[in-house]
Amino acid sequence: MSTVQTLEPGSRYDPRVGISPDAPDEDKIKDEEGSFGYCHSYETSSRYDGPGLRVVLWVSGCLLRCTYCHNPDTWHLKDGTYVSADQVLRRLGDFAPAIRTLGGGLTISGGEPMVQLAFTRRIFAGAREMGLHTAIQTSGFLGDRADESYLSAIDLVLLDVKSSDPDTYRRVTGRDLAPTLRFAERLSSLSKPVWVRFTLVPGATDDPANVDGIARFVAPMKNVEWVEVQPFHQMGAFKWKAIGLEYKHINTPPPSRDLVNRVIGQFRDAGCRAR
Repeated sequence: MSTVQTLEPGSRYDPRVGISPDAPDEDKIKDEEGSFGYCHSYETSSRYDGPGLRVVLWVSGCLLRCTYCHNPDTWHLKDGTYVSADQVLRRLGDFAPAIRTLGGGLTISGGEPMVQLAFTRRIFAGAREMGLHTAIQTSGFLGDRADESYLSAIDLVLLDVKSSDPDTYRRVTGRDLAPTLRFAERLSSLSKPVWVRFTLVPGATDDPANVDGIARFVAPMKNVEWVEVQPFHQMGAFKWKAIGLEYKHINTPPPSRDLVNRVIGQFRDAGCRAR
Protein backbone atom coordinates (compact mmCIF):
# COMPACT_ATOMS: atom_id res chain seq x y z
CA MET A 1 0.00 0.00 0.00
CA SER A 2 1.35 3.40 -0.99
CA THR A 3 2.06 5.92 1.76
CA VAL A 4 0.00 9.11 1.74
CA GLN A 5 2.27 12.06 0.99
CA THR A 6 2.00 15.80 0.47
CA LEU A 7 1.62 17.08 -3.06
CA GLU A 8 4.06 19.90 -3.70
CA PRO A 9 3.73 22.60 -6.37
CA GLY A 10 5.97 22.16 -9.35
CA SER A 11 6.08 22.12 -13.11
CA ARG A 12 4.86 19.74 -15.76
CA TYR A 13 8.51 19.61 -16.83
CA ASP A 14 9.85 18.42 -13.46
CA PRO A 15 10.74 14.71 -13.79
CA ARG A 16 9.07 12.43 -11.23
CA VAL A 17 10.19 8.79 -11.03
CA GLY A 18 9.54 5.97 -8.55
CA ILE A 19 7.83 8.06 -5.87
CA SER A 20 5.17 5.40 -5.11
CA PRO A 21 6.77 2.05 -5.98
CA ASP A 22 3.89 0.04 -4.49
CA ALA A 23 1.27 1.62 -6.74
CA PRO A 24 -0.78 -0.67 -9.01
CA ASP A 25 -0.32 -0.74 -12.74
CA GLU A 26 -2.28 2.00 -14.45
CA ASP A 27 -4.54 -0.54 -16.21
CA LYS A 28 -5.34 -2.39 -12.96
CA ILE A 29 -6.27 0.43 -10.59
CA LYS A 30 -9.36 -0.10 -8.43
CA ASP A 31 -10.70 3.40 -7.88
CA GLU A 32 -14.22 2.99 -6.54
CA GLU A 33 -14.12 5.65 -3.81
CA GLY A 34 -11.68 8.22 -5.14
CA SER A 35 -10.53 9.33 -1.71
CA PHE A 36 -6.89 8.94 -2.71
CA GLY A 37 -4.98 9.12 -5.96
CA TYR A 38 -1.64 9.58 -7.66
CA CYS A 39 -0.54 13.00 -8.90
CA HIS A 40 2.51 14.32 -10.71
CA SER A 41 2.36 17.99 -9.71
CA TYR A 42 0.26 21.13 -9.90
CA GLU A 43 0.74 24.60 -11.32
CA THR A 44 -1.09 27.75 -10.28
CA SER A 45 -0.76 30.26 -13.10
CA SER A 46 -1.46 28.62 -16.45
CA ARG A 47 -3.08 30.69 -19.18
CA TYR A 48 -2.82 27.88 -21.71
CA ASP A 49 -5.00 25.06 -20.38
CA GLY A 50 -8.45 26.64 -20.61
CA PRO A 51 -9.97 30.10 -20.19
CA GLY A 52 -8.57 32.58 -17.70
CA LEU A 53 -5.85 31.94 -15.14
CA ARG A 54 -5.90 28.30 -14.11
CA VAL A 55 -4.69 25.80 -11.58
CA VAL A 56 -3.57 22.70 -13.46
CA LEU A 57 -3.40 19.36 -11.67
CA TRP A 58 -1.28 16.77 -13.43
CA VAL A 59 -2.40 13.28 -12.45
CA SER A 60 -0.51 10.05 -13.08
CA GLY A 61 -1.49 7.09 -15.21
CA CYS A 62 -2.01 6.77 -18.97
CA LEU A 63 -2.75 3.87 -21.29
CA LEU A 64 -1.42 5.57 -24.42
CA ARG A 65 2.28 5.54 -25.26
CA CYS A 66 2.63 8.53 -27.55
CA THR A 67 6.01 8.50 -29.25
CA TYR A 68 6.31 12.28 -28.85
CA CYS A 69 4.93 12.55 -25.29
CA HIS A 70 6.68 15.30 -23.32
CA ASN A 71 5.64 13.80 -19.96
CA PRO A 72 6.39 10.05 -20.06
CA ASP A 73 6.84 10.21 -16.29
CA THR A 74 3.05 10.54 -16.03
CA TRP A 75 2.42 7.14 -17.66
CA HIS A 76 2.73 5.05 -14.49
CA LEU A 77 1.01 5.49 -11.13
CA LYS A 78 4.22 4.41 -9.39
CA ASP A 79 5.90 7.63 -10.52
CA GLY A 80 3.23 9.83 -8.92
CA THR A 81 2.72 11.13 -5.40
CA TYR A 82 -0.05 9.35 -3.45
CA VAL A 83 -2.30 12.02 -1.99
CA SER A 84 -5.80 12.44 -0.60
CA ALA A 85 -8.49 14.18 -2.59
CA ASP A 86 -9.27 16.25 0.50
CA GLN A 87 -5.71 17.57 0.53
CA VAL A 88 -5.95 18.52 -3.13
CA LEU A 89 -9.24 20.33 -2.53
CA ARG A 90 -7.94 22.17 0.52
CA ARG A 91 -5.00 23.42 -1.53
CA LEU A 92 -7.28 24.37 -4.40
CA GLY A 93 -9.45 26.28 -1.95
CA ASP A 94 -6.48 28.51 -1.11
CA PHE A 95 -6.40 29.72 -4.71
CA ALA A 96 -10.12 29.67 -5.45
CA PRO A 97 -10.98 33.32 -4.64
CA ALA A 98 -8.21 34.69 -6.86
CA ILE A 99 -8.90 32.20 -9.63
CA ARG A 100 -12.60 33.10 -9.67
CA THR A 101 -11.76 36.81 -9.81
CA LEU A 102 -9.47 36.22 -12.80
CA GLY A 103 -12.08 34.22 -14.70
CA GLY A 104 -10.16 30.97 -14.46
CA GLY A 105 -10.63 27.58 -12.91
CA LEU A 106 -9.22 24.10 -12.53
CA THR A 107 -7.88 21.90 -15.32
CA ILE A 108 -7.00 18.27 -14.67
CA SER A 109 -4.46 16.89 -17.10
CA GLY A 110 -1.94 14.08 -17.05
CA GLY A 111 -1.33 11.40 -17.86
CA GLU A 112 -4.96 10.59 -18.49
CA PRO A 113 -7.44 11.79 -15.83
CA MET A 114 -9.91 9.01 -16.62
CA VAL A 115 -7.45 6.36 -15.45
CA GLN A 116 -8.33 7.60 -11.95
CA LEU A 117 -11.98 8.21 -12.61
CA ALA A 118 -13.38 8.34 -9.06
CA PHE A 119 -10.45 10.44 -7.79
CA THR A 120 -10.77 13.05 -10.53
CA ARG A 121 -14.58 12.98 -10.25
CA ARG A 122 -14.29 13.93 -6.57
CA ILE A 123 -11.92 16.78 -7.34
CA PHE A 124 -14.03 18.14 -10.19
CA ALA A 125 -17.11 18.07 -7.96
CA GLY A 126 -15.27 19.90 -5.18
CA ALA A 127 -14.01 22.53 -7.61
CA ARG A 128 -17.53 23.14 -8.87
CA GLU A 129 -18.72 23.63 -5.29
CA MET A 130 -16.08 26.39 -5.01
CA GLY A 131 -17.60 28.09 -8.04
CA LEU A 132 -14.66 27.28 -10.30
CA HIS A 133 -14.77 26.58 -14.02
CA THR A 134 -13.59 23.01 -14.65
CA ALA A 135 -11.76 21.49 -17.60
CA ILE A 136 -10.26 18.12 -18.43
CA GLN A 137 -7.48 17.41 -20.87
CA THR A 138 -7.97 13.93 -22.28
CA SER A 139 -7.23 11.72 -25.26
CA GLY A 140 -10.78 10.42 -25.04
CA PHE A 141 -9.49 6.84 -25.21
CA LEU A 142 -11.24 6.04 -21.92
CA GLY A 143 -14.27 8.20 -22.64
CA ASP A 144 -16.63 5.24 -22.35
CA ARG A 145 -15.80 5.18 -18.62
CA ALA A 146 -17.20 8.67 -18.07
CA ASP A 147 -20.87 8.57 -17.12
CA GLU A 148 -23.22 11.54 -17.16
CA SER A 149 -22.47 12.50 -13.57
CA TYR A 150 -18.75 12.68 -14.37
CA LEU A 151 -19.26 14.83 -17.43
CA SER A 152 -21.77 17.07 -15.66
CA ALA A 153 -19.00 18.28 -13.33
CA ILE A 154 -16.85 19.35 -16.31
CA ASP A 155 -17.39 22.64 -18.12
CA LEU A 156 -14.86 22.17 -20.92
CA VAL A 157 -13.12 19.21 -22.56
CA LEU A 158 -9.65 19.74 -24.05
CA LEU A 159 -9.72 16.78 -26.42
CA ASP A 160 -6.49 15.56 -27.99
CA VAL A 161 -7.28 14.23 -31.45
CA LYS A 162 -3.90 12.96 -32.52
CA SER A 163 -4.82 11.58 -35.93
CA SER A 164 -7.74 10.79 -38.23
CA ASP A 165 -6.05 7.73 -39.72
CA PRO A 166 -6.28 4.54 -37.62
CA ASP A 167 -2.86 3.29 -38.74
CA THR A 168 -1.18 6.60 -37.92
CA TYR A 169 -2.97 6.76 -34.58
CA ARG A 170 -1.81 3.29 -33.60
CA ARG A 171 1.72 4.03 -34.76
CA VAL A 172 2.04 7.17 -32.63
CA THR A 173 0.00 6.08 -29.58
CA GLY A 174 -0.02 2.28 -29.54
CA ARG A 175 -3.83 2.31 -29.27
CA ASP A 176 -6.98 2.37 -31.41
CA LEU A 177 -8.48 5.59 -32.75
CA ALA A 178 -12.14 4.58 -32.54
CA PRO A 179 -12.70 5.31 -28.80
CA THR A 180 -11.55 8.92 -29.23
CA LEU A 181 -13.87 9.52 -32.17
CA ARG A 182 -16.74 7.87 -30.32
CA PHE A 183 -16.15 10.12 -27.30
CA ALA A 184 -15.98 13.22 -29.52
CA GLU A 185 -19.32 12.31 -31.09
CA ARG A 186 -20.84 11.77 -27.65
CA LEU A 187 -19.63 15.19 -26.48
CA SER A 188 -21.17 16.72 -29.59
CA SER A 189 -24.52 15.05 -28.87
CA LEU A 190 -24.40 16.52 -25.35
CA SER A 191 -23.37 19.98 -26.63
CA LYS A 192 -20.43 19.82 -24.21
CA PRO A 193 -17.93 22.62 -25.00
CA VAL A 194 -14.73 21.26 -26.52
CA TRP A 195 -11.37 22.61 -27.59
CA VAL A 196 -9.77 20.11 -29.95
CA ARG A 197 -6.00 19.90 -29.66
CA PHE A 198 -3.82 18.52 -32.44
CA THR A 199 -0.11 18.00 -31.98
CA LEU A 200 1.73 18.70 -35.22
CA VAL A 201 4.74 16.37 -35.46
CA PRO A 202 6.80 16.57 -38.67
CA GLY A 203 7.03 13.18 -40.30
CA ALA A 204 4.43 11.65 -37.95
CA THR A 205 1.13 13.56 -37.99
CA ASP A 206 1.66 16.25 -40.62
CA ASP A 207 0.37 14.44 -43.70
CA PRO A 208 -2.20 16.71 -45.41
CA ALA A 209 -4.72 13.86 -45.67
CA ASN A 210 -4.39 13.18 -41.95
CA VAL A 211 -5.07 16.83 -41.12
CA ASP A 212 -7.97 17.02 -43.58
CA GLY A 213 -9.53 13.95 -41.98
CA ILE A 214 -9.53 15.57 -38.54
CA ALA A 215 -10.81 18.87 -39.95
CA ARG A 216 -13.72 17.20 -41.78
CA PHE A 217 -14.62 15.23 -38.65
CA VAL A 218 -14.55 18.24 -36.33
CA ALA A 219 -16.01 20.97 -38.54
CA PRO A 220 -19.69 19.94 -38.26
CA MET A 221 -19.54 19.78 -34.44
CA LYS A 222 -21.15 22.95 -33.13
CA ASN A 223 -19.79 22.31 -29.62
CA VAL A 224 -16.15 22.61 -30.76
CA GLU A 225 -15.14 26.16 -29.91
CA TRP A 226 -11.53 25.97 -31.08
CA VAL A 227 -9.03 23.74 -32.79
CA GLU A 228 -5.60 24.36 -31.31
CA VAL A 229 -2.61 23.33 -33.40
CA GLN A 230 0.21 22.48 -31.01
CA PRO A 231 3.66 22.46 -32.63
CA PHE A 232 5.90 19.59 -31.59
CA HIS A 233 8.81 20.56 -29.33
CA GLN A 234 11.77 18.89 -27.66
CA MET A 235 11.16 20.18 -24.12
CA GLY A 236 10.42 16.69 -22.80
CA ALA A 237 13.28 14.87 -24.53
CA PHE A 238 15.42 14.87 -21.39
CA LYS A 239 12.77 12.87 -19.53
CA TRP A 240 12.98 9.99 -21.98
CA LYS A 241 16.71 9.83 -21.41
CA ALA A 242 16.34 10.10 -17.63
CA ILE A 243 13.81 7.26 -17.56
CA GLY A 244 15.88 5.11 -19.91
CA LEU A 245 13.38 5.03 -22.77
CA GLU A 246 14.22 5.14 -26.45
CA TYR A 247 13.04 8.45 -27.87
CA LYS A 248 12.15 8.09 -31.53
CA HIS A 249 11.90 11.82 -32.12
CA ILE A 250 15.30 12.90 -30.87
CA ASN A 251 16.11 14.22 -34.36
CA THR A 252 12.64 15.48 -35.21
CA PRO A 253 12.67 19.27 -35.72
CA PRO A 254 9.87 21.55 -34.60
CA PRO A 255 7.47 22.31 -37.46
CA SER A 256 8.33 25.34 -39.53
CA ARG A 257 6.11 28.40 -39.45
CA ASP A 258 5.02 27.58 -43.02
CA LEU A 259 3.96 24.09 -41.95
CA VAL A 260 2.05 25.40 -38.93
CA ASN A 261 0.29 27.97 -41.12
CA ARG A 262 -0.58 25.30 -43.70
CA VAL A 263 -2.20 23.11 -41.05
CA ILE A 264 -4.09 25.98 -39.42
CA GLY A 265 -5.26 26.92 -42.92
CA GLN A 266 -6.53 23.40 -43.55
CA PHE A 267 -8.65 23.53 -40.42
CA ARG A 268 -9.99 26.99 -41.26
CA ASP A 269 -10.76 26.00 -44.84
CA ALA A 270 -12.87 23.14 -43.49
CA GLY A 271 -14.89 25.60 -41.37
CA CYS A 272 -13.13 25.22 -38.00
CA ARG A 273 -12.09 28.08 -35.75
CA ALA A 274 -8.38 27.29 -35.54
CA ARG A 275 -5.36 28.88 -33.95
